[in-house]
Amino acid sequence: MQVNRLHPVFAAELIGADLALPPDAPLVDLVEQSMRDYAILVIRGQGHVGDDEHIRFSEAFGPLELPPVFGTPQTRFRPELYDASNLDETGEIAAADSLRHKFSRGNELFHSDSSFNEKPTKWSLLFCHIPAPERGETEFVDGRAVYAALPEAMKARLAGMTAEHNFWISRERGGYPQPEAMKAAVKPAIQPVIGMSESGDPTLFVGAHLHRFTGMDDAQSDALLTELLDFASQERFVYRHIWRPGDLLIWDNRCTLHRAMPFDYLNHKRDLRRTTISDPRLVRTTPAPTEQPAVAQ
Repeated sequence: MQVNRLHPVFAAELIGADLALPPDAPLVDLVEQSMRDYAILVIRGQGHVGDDEHIRFSEAFGPLELPPVFGTPQTRFRPELYDASNLDETGEIAAADSLRHKFSRGNELFHSDSSFNEKPTKWSLLFCHIPAPERGETEFVDGRAVYAALPEAMKARLAGMTAEHNFWISRERGGYPQPEAMKAAVKPAIQPVIGMSESGDPTLFVGAHLHRFTGMDDAQSDALLTELLDFASQERFVYRHIWRPGDLLIWDNRCTLHRAMPFDYLNHKRDLRRTTISDPRLVRTTPAPTEQPAVAQ
């Protein structure tokens, strides 16, 4: 097996692994070390494996986070998997007026998966079954490099700050309607703005799920979030992944942001499926939302 760097700051690819086989200790150790070093790892050439192997490999690194169910559960594949496709239950392109398309628009904003959950999230593992024939890349930002490059005055401003992350904020920003029953099913969480990565480096932890910085009103929060995301999305911090069939792409949600790039949703199939794993070693140290000071409206 060989690990090759893909970007000057972060991201690498692993060549020579075979996920059709149960993951053994050398492979698990290599992936863990590569993720500490690079935060993003692409395992190439896995077009011969399916959902069962995807899930088995993911479970070698932590317990799975199960997708929430809104309305009728999907039946196209195993329920442990998140659907990152533009397909309906029959495997065909979803209708133009489908809520799936509006829902997916929120994924086109830089975010960290499940930052709105109280339970800590470790990695996401996204498997490419069918890439879009053009466009449809995924972009990533290294929050460690972003934090290191922030002006000292901004680092001082952010020190000790927390923020509320809410799933429905990113959907709203993407144009998705918010039924009250669905909003009530997903509660917000309070997260530190500066986190600590597995590599031991501080990292900027913001993104489209961030609703409001603690102690700020919406206008102040929006202005600060825009400033931080504009800084973070500079080309020097961004790795753009061009999908190939059989790519399994792993990213560390604790120190990276990502966004899906647009493609022709109505004419080209794109079938990607994701597992997300939690890190049982992490213990929350920030207060729950009910313990936070009142936030100015």
